[in-house]
Amino acid sequence: MSNFNQIVCPNCLAVNRIPESKPAQTARCGKCKFQLFTGQPIDLTDANFDKFTAKTSIPVVVDFWAPWCGPCKMMSPEFSKAASKMEPNVRFVKLNTQDHQNTAAKYKIQGIPAMILFKNGQSVAHLAGVRRSNEIKSWIEGNI
Repeated sequence: MSNFNQIVCPNCLAVNRIPESKPAQTARCGKCKFQLFTGQPIDLTDANFDKFTAKTSIPVVVDFWAPWCGPCKMMSPEFSKAASKMEPNVRFVKLNTQDHQNTAAKYKIQGIPAMILFKNGQSVAHLAGVRRSNEIKSWIEGNI
């Protein structure tokens, strides 16, 4: 019997079952045919945040940011670099705290940039402040 990873499609939000024996890097959504992994973070909203963190079986790391935040702008390319190195083993997502305040409040985000790592729908680690891609990668590896 094969083991599967559940991956939420960033385009249509369908939950896909990807066999661990198949290369996830090239996997496409069974519903809309969108590529499931692009090596870039996915922008989430209050409406789809819980589905992504709860229904994705691989670890999910969230970057909480805002467009007016200088340190967030500095960290954004580093977060993207980490995504390109670690996908498809880890899902990278971003949440704009200015536009999606309910989720930021739910997780008690008081300073940005901030990251939360989720495993099996549960928050397992928090990290605040600007980080380089290698620091992000090390932090994730140390917590999964």
